[in-house]
Amino acid sequence: MRSGIVVAIVAVLGVISLPVSADVTVGVLVGATGPGASLGIPYKNTFSILPSTIAGEKVRYVVLDDGTDPSAAVKNARKLIIEEKADVLIGSTSVPTCTAIVDVANELETPQISLSPIAAPLDRQRWTFPVPQPVPVMMEVVVEHMKANKVKSVSYIGYSDSWGDLVLKGFQTQAEPAGIDILASERFARGDTSVTAQILKIIRTHSDAVVVGGSGTPGALPHITLVERGYKGPIYHNHGVVNNDFLRIGGKAINHAMAPTGPVMVAEQLPDSNPIKKVALEFTKQYETAYGAGSRNAFAAYSYDAYLRLSQAVPIALKKAKPGTPEFRAALREALENSKEVVGTHAVYNTTPTDHNGVDKRSRVLVEAMDGEWRLVK
Repeated sequence: MRSGIVVAIVAVLGVISLPVSADVTVGVLVGATGPGASLGIPYKNTFSILPSTIAGEKVRYVVLDDGTDPSAAVKNARKLIIEEKADVLIGSTSVPTCTAIVDVANELETPQISLSPIAAPLDRQRWTFPVPQPVPVMMEVVVEHMKANKVKSVSYIGYSDSWGDLVLKGFQTQAEPAGIDILASERFARGDTSVTAQILKIIRTHSDAVVVGGSGTPGALPHITLVERGYKGPIYHNHGVVNNDFLRIGGKAINHAMAPTGPVMVAEQLPDSNPIKKVALEFTKQYETAYGAGSRNAFAAYSYDAYLRLSQAVPIALKKAKPGTPEFRAALREALENSKEVVGTHAVYNTTPTDHNGVDKRSRVLVEAMDGEWRLVK
């Protein structure tokens, strides 16, 4: 197996292994290396601070790194289900890798709690339940800000993969009814070191604003290049860039970058009546105790919400079957599909057979990068 694809088999609280008789086995897939590592690492970190039981049953977390590679993600998903006897998959941590796993989950009839949006129609997601907010929900708050600031035209630059497609499509669904024209659509690869040619084309459109469909540290490149080339208009991103590494890489060049994100990133500023506030603050305290002050990030919080969704589903499934059986996996799928009022750090989840994500407008806020911090845009 290629070096770096498998990082480790990690049990709860950092123990190297647990007996194979552990009652509930959770297979976790992350992109802790490769171009998505700045997101994959915090996603992974959360699994070392989770409780060792759910509903009184012991839990074994088996964590594999796919290197942000869809083919490796498929191989790891099969390994987790067939060899490790995973009752449920959590992951992976990019749109291409998450989407690649969907067909494995369907084929082997194992629930997948996705840590990234899925670029596949709902009829292919029978066994898949995304945690992150759908892109149209997030881009709605971006368009609301544009309308309030009289933005009439936009240029787009995004990844040349399924995430770039999702962000563009999600933005279009909100922008077109608002009368906002998209004057240009440029693409770049996650590993590119220059986007000068694309940015020069965008600048020539004289658009009122720019939307960037990137994620993690590579998502800073178009913004930095726009600033270097003298662009003065507002630059909007998406929830895939809201982490400290993006701030570090961008430096002062990304001051005033705006992006939608989950309430967890500004939990202190939420009213006490908001049910998300308490859960988000509790997670933040737990995570920063383990990883240091200021380490809070939206991606680690998605992993925590996946755990919370699983925590509601497991006791329901246990009433119907024992872990390690097809019947238990089917019962988990049914419970995940009918979750009600699961309060997380990003959203309150209410799923149905026609909505496996189950979030509403409470799941997003708009933030602005300023001097190495994310601040709420009011």
